[in-house]
Amino acid sequence: MEKLSVNKGSSVLILGINFSPELTGIGKYSGEMAQWLSENNVKTTVVTSFPYYPNWKVQEPYSGTWFKKESSSNGNLMVYRCPMYVPKVPSGLKRMVHEATFFASATCVIVRLLFKPRIDNIICVAPPFHLGYLALFYRLVKGGKINYHIQDLQIEAARDLKVVKSEGFFKILFGLEKFIFNHVNSISSISLGMMRKIAAKSDKSIKLFPNWVDTKLFHPLADRNELKSKWGFKPSDKIVLYSGSIGEKQGLDALIDIAIECQSQAEIQFVICGTGPYKANLEQICKNKSVSNVHFLPLQDFNVFNMFLNMADVHLVLQKAQAADLVMPSKLSTILSSGGLVIATAFAGTSLFDEIVNNDMGIVIDPENNQLLQEAIVLACTKDYSNARANARVYAERYLDQEAILQAMKSEILS
Repeated sequence: MEKLSVNKGSSVLILGINFSPELTGIGKYSGEMAQWLSENNVKTTVVTSFPYYPNWKVQEPYSGTWFKKESSSNGNLMVYRCPMYVPKVPSGLKRMVHEATFFASATCVIVRLLFKPRIDNIICVAPPFHLGYLALFYRLVKGGKINYHIQDLQIEAARDLKVVKSEGFFKILFGLEKFIFNHVNSISSISLGMMRKIAAKSDKSIKLFPNWVDTKLFHPLADRNELKSKWGFKPSDKIVLYSGSIGEKQGLDALIDIAIECQSQAEIQFVICGTGPYKANLEQICKNKSVSNVHFLPLQDFNVFNMFLNMADVHLVLQKAQAADLVMPSKLSTILSSGGLVIATAFAGTSLFDEIVNNDMGIVIDPENNQLLQEAIVLACTKDYSNARANARVYAERYLDQEAILQAMKSEILS
């Protein structure tokens, strides 16, 4: 696809806590956005932290103990990394400290940028929601336009998942958020359901920029069953895969109970791939109960990830009931692009439910219903879902293509 021309002097500041080389979640998309913009003649500056997600530990070779500046070979990308506190086990209070320390260190970098040439556009990626105040501070002094891009409705998620229980505290947070909404130039988000929730809190029009996928890199492979031997499985095995962060929003403890019930069906094998604060707990449960059909794997290297996704017969996208339309699972785009069969937990009327059901791309059941989930897994492992796999690929090509979404984002935000 032909690259868009950019006005001379076009520049952007991306402000967000997560960034490359994180392979999952928000950091993956912020990193790819910055890389794409810099390669498309946009002078790109990033203020972020050191990579820590999803294992909640600063990744090597970074130490994360002091500020660091990185630049690309073409000179169009400059990354300022800020130190912060990273809790080993993130609780509600520790997350607040974690985000507060980043806000403080990022403020130091923003002040430094005030003495450099003006950046025309600011993309503030939330969460943390309060980074919007740093964007507003920069604009107050230097000018420019702010797009507030919401990847996760953080305040609602903390309230509904009962991370914090003080109603008065949430009233203050929503007030602070509303101030940001009222004063930024534009707002964008990643799903229609999240846009509806944002619209209930803001009079501004909201742009849709879904989390994208490189449809050339992630695509269906013909020899899916033969790939299973690369990960120690038989071609006849039915692989039920959960890949991603292992945290409180996923409810993966229920998956262990389902695997125990499925042990009599030896061909069904469960794979939990990734890292997160609850992984050790799940491994201990499996050990204590002598569960033989659950396998834990680390995050896979990028160069084999398309093969890994193709190897799976079923992909699980699990959310707790309270997380409906507060987040949109970032893993969904690569699953669909690889032609994967999805089993998702979502209520009717949510974006996740509507996208999968309306486009016949998989199975959707109510969240936190173990019996329904078990039945769906067995059904997916025994019935032919070739049409759903083909529909998933078509949907990814039509609506989630990385080049098309980033071209639209640049055109609408940086115009």
